[in-house]
This record gives sequence, C-alpha cells and structure tokens, in this order.
Amino acid sequence: MHWHFTRGRRLAAEAEVAKKLRNASKFYRFLWEIRGELFDAAFQAELVTVYKPRGQDPCPPALLAMVNLLQRYEGLSDADAVDAAENDRRWQLVLGTLGSDKAPFGQGSLVRFRMRMIEHDLDRRLVERTVELAKRTKKFGWQKLRAALDSSPLRGAGRVEDTWNLIGRAMSKVVAAIEAMLEIGSDNVIEAAGLSVLEADSVKAALDIDWTDEAAQHQALQELVAQAEALQAWVQKHARAKVAVPPLSDALALLRRVVDQDLEPDPGGKGKRIRDGVAADRVTSLGDGEMRHGRKSRSMRFDGYKRHIVTANGLILGTHVLAANRQEYEATGPLLRALRKHGTLRTLDIDRGYLSAPEVETLHSEGVAINSRAWRGSYTGHFRKEDFHIDLAAGVVTCPAKKKARIKNSEKVLFPETACSHCKLKPSCTESRARSIKLHRMEPLLIELRARQKTPTGRAQLRRRVVVEHRLARIDAIQGPKARYRGARKNELDVNRAAAIANLELYARIRRAA
Repeated sequence: MHWHFTRGRRLAAEAEVAKKLRNASKFYRFLWEIRGELFDAAFQAELVTVYKPRGQDPCPPALLAMVNLLQRYEGLSDADAVDAAENDRRWQLVLGTLGSDKAPFGQGSLVRFRMRMIEHDLDRRLVERTVELAKRTKKFGWQKLRAALDSSPLRGAGRVEDTWNLIGRAMSKVVAAIEAMLEIGSDNVIEAAGLSVLEADSVKAALDIDWTDEAAQHQALQELVAQAEALQAWVQKHARAKVAVPPLSDALALLRRVVDQDLEPDPGGKGKRIRDGVAADRVTSLGDGEMRHGRKSRSMRFDGYKRHIVTANGLILGTHVLAANRQEYEATGPLLRALRKHGTLRTLDIDRGYLSAPEVETLHSEGVAINSRAWRGSYTGHFRKEDFHIDLAAGVVTCPAKKKARIKNSEKVLFPETACSHCKLKPSCTESRARSIKLHRMEPLLIELRARQKTPTGRAQLRRRVVVEHRLARIDAIQGPKARYRGARKNELDVNRAAAIANLELYARIRRAA
C-alpha cells in the first residue's frame, strides 16, 4: 500500500498552512515539501514489499517511516506520537491528514513497524535515502571520498544496580519464570525454597543490617549466596524437566552469571566476598542485559553503549551501536560497508581507537591515506619507542644515542649488550642489560603517522576530523545523551533516525542556498 500525497483543494489547504508556519517550524514545512521526493515510488515499493501492510485499512509503511522521523525529531513516545498526529497541525501537514481528528496509525503499528525496520535494515536504508537526495544536488564530489569515523557515549536506559540488587533481581526472574511455566505462585516458591531475601521490596531491606558494619555485610553476603544456591537446588528438584527450557533456562543462566561475575572466594576461607575489581563483560543492569561499563576517556566512565558514525561531505553515511565495553575498532567494518555504497574512499580520518582495525591496515596497503595520531607508548621514566628511528627499508633501528640494531624478525628488535652496557643514556633507556623494541604489525603506517604529526601540514590534516565531531554533536542534540530503548540494535535504529534528520537538515540548507 503506497502513501498517496494530497492533490487539488487539499493540497491548496496544506500550502496555506505551510505558508503560516513560523521560522521555528520550518523543518516541518521542509518535510512536507520533500515527502514525495524522499518516499518516491521506488522507495515506497521497497517498504511495501518488506512491511506487507495488513488489515482492512492498513497504514502505508512510508507514512509510518515519516512518523518515525517526526517522533525522533520531537523526542516523543508512541502514545505522544499518536496524540501529535491527532492534534498538531504541523504533523497533519506532513502526513497529509489535515482536519482529521483520528491518527492514521496506533501505538501497536509503530511498535510493529520498528521491529520490521530492524529485521530488514530499513532504518539503515532510510539514512542511505537521505544521502541519495543530497547527491542529486551535485554540490558534492562522490568519486573519491574523504571520510571520518568517531563515537560518543550513549547512557543505557536500564537501571544500573550493585551486586546485592543484581543477585536479588536475578533470583526474582527465576521465581517469575517458575510461576509462568509451572503455574506455582511466587509466594509459594519463596516460602518453599526459603528465600527470605525476596520477601521485602529490596534485598537490602530484607537483610536489614547495619551497612557500615563490615562483619555484618560479610555475613549478609553469605546468606544471600546461600539462598541463591537454595533456589537453584529447589529448581533442580521440583522443575528438572524445565531447566533447559526458556525462559527458566535463561533466568538460571543469568543468576549464575551475576553471581560468578561479582563474587570470588574469600582469601580467609570464609565463603564468598565481592570481587576486587570489575569482571570483564560485566552485566550492569537486568533491565537491559546488553548494557556494559565503558569509558570514553580515562576520566569519563559511563554505563550503556557507544554510538559510532561515518561521515563524508558533511553527511552521515552510516551508524553502528556497540556495548560500551567494546573497542572502537570493532565498529570499523560495518561503518566502512555503509561508506562503500556511496563512493570510493580516498582519505580516512580517525582517532587512535580505530587504528588497530584490520580494515585500516588493508586500506593503507591499498593506498588510502590514513589520518590519525599514532599510539603513544606509556612513559615509565625511559625512552619511548617513538624516540627511536625505525628504518624498515634498511632493516635498522637507531636509538637516541645513535647506536644501531638490525631488524632480524618482524616482532622484536634487540640491541646488543655491548652497545648498551657503557652507554651514558642507559639510565634513561632501560634497566635491563640491553634495550629491546617491539614492532607492531602496522609499523609502516605508524612510522608515517609519527612523522606526519610532527609537521604543521600533518597537524592541520588531523584537525580535519572536527567535521565528524560536529555531526556527533548534532546527533546528541537530536537524540539526547540517554538511550530510549533497550538493546544495541534498537538503539541503533534510534541513532539512524537521528542521522536521517541531521542529513535532511543539511539538505534543507543546500536547497535554500540554491
């Protein structure tokens, strides 16, 4: 089912409303003007084929896609989006429903359409579509692209909880699964298994101890662990036939995971204690199991996700969302695949987080210019690797004292002891008998980057990455710093909606300037 745009008198009525819109609502007028261009017949056919509208009066998928843009632009919930479609003339203008007192869609339609968008990557296709519109202006060069990658934090929507509440809530999920699958009341399970920690509003309230008393805390932890084990034993005895069947199997696995990730044997042999340090890939929230601890910098810690984007010509070509603990370079492949749909890459601007991606090494070998600061070795009071001159062609490494060592293998260079033993600079170089240098698999690129960043021209090239930072700032302004949904892929859909809006805003400026 296609979205047929208004004609005749209704179009004249829309034009009259559009004419009266104030400057603050100019984006609505722009969407009204380009809706037929954005959702042309070919793109609508794509949407219809995937969405397959059903029912007596099905809503066109193109209209639902436009609602998704409006919803993200205003930051509205599904219920508020329905309300806006019924009461906001700007929404009715864009959707072609002026004068209607009933929205052409319901909350359920929006939920189902988002699921279908994710299933068939329609949100990514929507971003591509906005780039295609900008291409038609002939204002950009798309044959040889200069692209940039960057990321920003996205705080998760799930509640971050401490060890006590994570274990307690995981136990509650097991009890809820038992109730649903075996039709046994949760109160009966709690009583039968002896789960007193689940009898209050929270685990800490049920334990009711002086939380400043370390001995009391330790004893309470043993009680919590004992009850978690008692619950698992009860399940094995009374629900053995269901332990491998979801949702009970999932709930049991989650309980085991939160216990194992946060607890370790007490060195004094007195049961368990809370782990010293954070476990790798630690679950931080049961509300959103994909959220993770992450850092954007040494001083900036957050819980949630990282949103990554790739830009060229000032437009966002693709996005990717990963858990906050995942490394930047893991997003490189998906971002480059989005980029390649629009042209040939000539120059790539990145920060050091993306530098170790295998794709970057491949691009460099293919002649693509890579702009990034090289990794800098940690300072331990001795010369860093970048203080040495590495000549791969000659197979020689020269130290700050002008002494040389041959490169005999591709991983490590060892200076002879005779060269180091009487060297006046040895106290600043090494405490070992002789200095060694590790060579990275990407050492040719790193040598280029170190040399380039020492020159004014090279540093000027590094500053070109500011464009992608501006695009990320616009994404943050549209989407906000906190995730609306739970799960990486749902939040990527939301980032893609924001990216499409940012691209359309740029397209609007280009049209006005033409």
